[in-house]
Amino acid sequence: MISTHVLDVALGLPARGVAVRLELLEADGSFTLLAASATNEDGRAPALAEPMKLAGRTCRLVFDTGAYFAAGGRSTFFPSVEVRFVLDGGERCHVPLLLSPFGYSTYRGS
Repeated sequence: MISTHVLDVALGLPARGVAVRLELLEADGSFTLLAASATNEDGRAPALAEPMKLAGRTCRLVFDTGAYFAAGGRSTFFPSVEVRFVLDGGERCHVPLLLSPFGYSTYRGS
């Protein structure tokens, strides 16, 4: 399963309600929407798609960080975050996002 988890490191809390889209890169350079969700109370979007069907393909997660920070009365330097990755066909692909108003980091989780 492709999943994500967003942690607001400035608050030390899960980032609840972050809109996230999973998109697939097509041969013409455009992206096709595969799934759209929002992070839950624990900051997770646990089941976006099955990675086995997308082996060798480039995907991206797009996080609407601007709306998340605005909802909390905070400004941000990054109104959205895009994370591209290539799927290896494994059974699980977890892509966490560590977020603050002025920076972010991501990695391949387990």
